[in-house]
Amino acid sequence: MDLSGQRESGNVEDARGGGKKGMAIGGGIVALLVTLVAGYFGIDPRIAQQLAGGLQKGGGKVQDGKGIDDGYKTFSAKVLGSTEDVWEKQFREQGYGVYKKPGMKLFSEGVDSEGCGFAPSAVGPFYCPASEKVFLDPTFFVELEQKLGGSKAEFSQAYVIAHEVGHHVQHRLGYSQRLKEFEARARPNERENQGIRLELQADYLAGVWAHHAADKLQISEVDVREAIKTAKSIGDNRIQEKSRGWSSPEKFNHGTDEQRSRTFLRGFKTGDASKRALEYFFNPDTPPLKL
Repeated sequence: MDLSGQRESGNVEDARGGGKKGMAIGGGIVALLVTLVAGYFGIDPRIAQQLAGGLQKGGGKVQDGKGIDDGYKTFSAKVLGSTEDVWEKQFREQGYGVYKKPGMKLFSEGVDSEGCGFAPSAVGPFYCPASEKVFLDPTFFVELEQKLGGSKAEFSQAYVIAHEVGHHVQHRLGYSQRLKEFEARARPNERENQGIRLELQADYLAGVWAHHAADKLQISEVDVREAIKTAKSIGDNRIQEKSRGWSSPEKFNHGTDEQRSRTFLRGFKTGDASKRALEYFFNPDTPPLKL
């Protein structure tokens, strides 16, 4: 991947280096712990809920820093700029209306998500629909490589950012609300898995971005293989097996290694952002574990 000719987005804030004030976590992090920590690190959502319940009475504050000169702001701004270019065009061509660009905030240790509560770095990259921002502690990429077996390649890191931007696209198109409707209709034993629909669709959208950005960014076959390696490394089965030695499909909430890599690759090969393509992930006749 070559970002040298890509413009930088003006919507990236680097708040790293300021440190964290206080150890307690505010009530808004409850949802984040359940959906993000459980997803990335294989924690049983019920355990996460118990942890969150014990912490939600406190409050967390973060002192924003002036940023760190390690190249990550420039890298993130160029990747975000590329997603802006692609999704502005896709929204226009698909008749979705005007694409409202998301913000992005780089942080260290912890961050106030400006609507979804206080989040520690342990939750990994995430998107907050209330603030319409992507939040990222770049040290996640070190953890991804060293503990989960992901790739440190630039395009793999870009895939992670594009996945979170995919959640913004979903938010703007109303799919986040659709998930709530699916969860309400699902049988009790299926509700925990419904989030897979949104996560796999976000992987698909990351692939769609890569398809349309491929020529300008000179995305190679090697880049795609590295991104697939990363997608597989954060599959639910892989994470659970690394953390506790076995996997529990009934607790999956992001998709298996095969689902995540296959879905990203499908988006990359087709580049299809049409409503018909996106509706596939919300087919009521298809259980989430069968997508």
